[in-house]
Amino acid sequence: MKRILVTGSGGQIGSWLVPRLRELYGESNVLATDIRTLSAEVVEAGPFQVLDATDVRAVGQAVMRHEADTVFHLAAILSAIGEKDPRLAWHVNMTSLEAVLEVSREQRCAVFTPSSIGVFGPDSPKDPTPQDTVMRPHTIYGITKVAGELLCDYYARRYGVDTRGVRYPGLISYGAPPGGGTTDWAVDIFYQAVEHGRYSCFLAEGTQLDMMYMPDAISAAIGVMEADPDRLAHRNAFNVTAMQLAPETLAAEIRKHVPGFELTYDVDPVRQGIAESWPDRIDDTAARREWGWKPEYDMAAMTADMLHHLKNGDGAGTASS
Repeated sequence: MKRILVTGSGGQIGSWLVPRLRELYGESNVLATDIRTLSAEVVEAGPFQVLDATDVRAVGQAVMRHEADTVFHLAAILSAIGEKDPRLAWHVNMTSLEAVLEVSREQRCAVFTPSSIGVFGPDSPKDPTPQDTVMRPHTIYGITKVAGELLCDYYARRYGVDTRGVRYPGLISYGAPPGGGTTDWAVDIFYQAVEHGRYSCFLAEGTQLDMMYMPDAISAAIGVMEADPDRLAHRNAFNVTAMQLAPETLAAEIRKHVPGFELTYDVDPVRQGIAESWPDRIDDTAARREWGWKPEYDMAAMTADMLHHLKNGDGAGTASS
């Protein structure tokens, strides 16, 4: 990777990934793009362009002007919002991916596309969920992610496009605000703990999901793109995980830092249904074996770091599936 274009730069992953890429590859070599103008902090730190990622001509022009050799395609509609407007989710998620892949075919770019544990459904083995298994998701978000993985595989086989990706679990951060995902509770709980000492969770007690702290998510994205292609038996996409959290287990860890923290429940049937269709634990052996994936943060380390930053007023949000 020498010249990089990022779509969806203002989202949960992009707001962390762009600064890290600029740090590693040089500020002028990373073009941040989004459907809307972003903060001065992003725009002034390096090249920025307003870009509709569903517009194949605009994407092509941006790639050519920047002379990009790699695209990190992050623009997407997430799970809970997708269920409110399935047609919009399909249009944004699939049309933008097709545009990026077609431009990358013509311009010989490598492509990173994040997938999700949302690709799995109630018929998938839940504990552990293998790298290769049945994927019959019940959400439009999950359907677009399965279709996206297959489309990336197709462009790799048919046209030789270097497509790679990971299946993210819920992503926790103190950066961008919640993006309409089923795992948003795992960030809200930290904010409420710091501000009010209590939290009402929209998922039920005992609902376990795979999670990852955002610094590890960024390491995974860069790591898979820097991996030796000859070692990759899989490409689109690798299971990756760092920890398994249920509301009550995370609350117990928070109480070590916020004594007396109270957890109650007000279950949202839509998001609870989505969560119950997802794995309890995924198997990321393939990522560890093929490109050396290893997370840095477990629940204890993540909780301490999150609370430290939030108590210092360092940020505002979550990335989610």
